[in-house]
Amino acid sequence: MLIQFGQDLGDYLYDVFVAKFDFWLAFGLVAQLFFTARFLVQWISSERAGKSIVPMAFWFFSMGGGAMTLIYGIAKREPVIILGQGLATIIYIRNIMLILKDKRSSKNGA
Repeated sequence: MLIQFGQDLGDYLYDVFVAKFDFWLAFGLVAQLFFTARFLVQWISSERAGKSIVPMAFWFFSMGGGAMTLIYGIAKREPVIILGQGLATIIYIRNIMLILKDKRSSKNGA
């Protein structure tokens, strides 16, 4: 039973990551890596500051990875990805706009 499970798992992984490898799979994987990098940026920034912070780079990685994942979802016709990343990307862009607005206000007021 365990041997059969291992063989089935190996066949599944081969089918998903090797047999079906194409441009869109590579694009989707890069998008996911880009999106995941935001957590590394946030973690490193927080460790350096000694407290939990969300640096601007977090939002840029979120926006870039989210937009790439949205493009992947559109190309693959995946409604779950389209709905999830469509809304999330709008939120990331809005957060960047608010941060930039605050920085401009602080700069002009100081």
